[in-house]
Formats: sequence, C-alpha cells, structure tokens
Amino acid sequence: MPGLKEIRRRLGSVKSTKQITKAMKMVAAAKFRKAQTRLLELRPYADKMNLVLTSLAKTVETGHPLLEVRPRKKVEVLVLTSDKGLCGAFNTNIMKAAFKLIKEIQSEGIEVSVSAIGKKGTDLLKRRGFTPRQSWAGISGRVSYLNAKEITGNIVENYISETFDEVILIYNEFKSALVQKVSIVRLLPLAPVKTEESESQELTAAFLYEPSQQAIFDNLLPKNLEIQVFRALLESQASEEAARMTAMENATKAADDMIASLTLQYNKARQASITKELMDIVGGVEALKQ
Repeated sequence: MPGLKEIRRRLGSVKSTKQITKAMKMVAAAKFRKAQTRLLELRPYADKMNLVLTSLAKTVETGHPLLEVRPRKKVEVLVLTSDKGLCGAFNTNIMKAAFKLIKEIQSEGIEVSVSAIGKKGTDLLKRRGFTPRQSWAGISGRVSYLNAKEITGNIVENYISETFDEVILIYNEFKSALVQKVSIVRLLPLAPVKTEESESQELTAAFLYEPSQQAIFDNLLPKNLEIQVFRALLESQASEEAARMTAMENATKAADDMIASLTLQYNKARQASITKELMDIVGGVEALKQ
C-alpha cells in the first residue's frame, strides 16, 4: 500500500491537472461560442450561393474547366484536421474516414494524392507512409478567409492543369456541441446540390448576363469554391472547440473521481498509521509496567 507522502503527492498532481482541464474547458467554451456565431452567419450565404451556381450551371453550356467532368485517373483527397490535440476523437474519426476512402479509391485502380490541413493530419499521414502533396498548418483556432483563398488557389491551379481529376474534402461538420459528423464532399468538379429546395425549383427562365456568361462564371465559380472551403474551415473549428470542451469536461469529472478515491485511500492509510502508533505506545507502556 502506498505511503501517506506518495498519496499526498498524487493528490496534489491530480488537483493541479483538474485546474488545468477546468481552465481549458472555459477557454474552449469561449472559442466555441465565437466559432459557432461565425459559422451560423456564413451557412445561409454559402448554401444559397452553391445552390444558385450549381442550378444555373445545369441550364447553360459554359465550358468552364471547374465544371468539366473528366475520367477519374487521379483523385485528390483533402483532409481537414486540427493543429492541436486534447479534443477527444475529433482527429481520429477524420483520419479513419480518410484512410477508408483512400483504400476504396485505390481498390478501383485509381491513383490517389493526399493533402492535409492541420498539423495532426499531416503528422499521421507521414506516420502511415503517405507523403502529402501539400500541407497547411497554423490555421486551427484562427481561421480567416485568406486561408480559404490560399487553399482554393492551390486546388484550382492543380485541377485546371490536370494534376488530378477530382477533389474530395473530408472534414467534421458541426451539428451541435455534443455531435460532430464526418462529412465527405466533392469539391471539384462542382457537384450539384441535391436538396428539397433544389428539386422543387427548376431554373427554366431565360437569363441575361452582364458583362457576359463566361465572365460571370469565371468570377463566381472560384469565389463559390473559396466560400465552401471557408465554410468547411469554420465547421471544423466549431467542431474542434466543441469536442475539446467535451473532452476537458470529461477529464475534469475523471479528476474529481480520482481525487475522491485518493482522499479515501489517504484517510484509510492515515487511520492505519495512527492506529499503529497507538498500539506502539500501548505496547511500550505495558512493557514499562513489567
């Protein structure tokens, strides 16, 4: 049985850890509220923009390279993870889905390239023997539109130059503070949106384009892609902070349970020590009487 000194040391260590996890939960909660607000403000705009452009693209012949569907010879898988840990199964779920998807694509005889957003994803890919085509780090926790613009620019450039024929994004979609869903979406070629609204509203009217149809698509299609990537970054950030908040709350509860167990153990050991000392004293007194 451990001594009183060792139990006191462990108690102090667990209490210090509890203070850290409690503080991290509060920080994550503050970041989560901010990320959630940004996401909820962007979602309607991103949904409507994607719906309008994909619906409009089905009614006209643009010949735009971002809409061109080519034979799948090489597929780019873009994995979106965090830069930091301590967020439960947030990164693990993403990477499991990514490796499963890569295996399925390769089983079809299609070449796969992988890019990663986030240090955790990049490190895990390297440990599993994958060399990322491109990686971005330092975005998690401070997402900006410039980040989405940089990532999109790289993707569009390589897609147009036919480095790959399809781009698939894997990220955690925010549902609630307790639920984050792994989403797999096709970024390029531009995928049509299948919703109740899109199915009930068919764009059959004739449109006038100013300055021209080609100029509008040249400007709006890359912009739409930037918005969708930016949305995924915000979805991931909100999911990450929610997962971290939950993980730190669970860690704090576990620390409370451990403190209660160690306190009981300490009291038992202290009681046993006092009883032993009393028995030694009584034994000494009886020896003096003889």
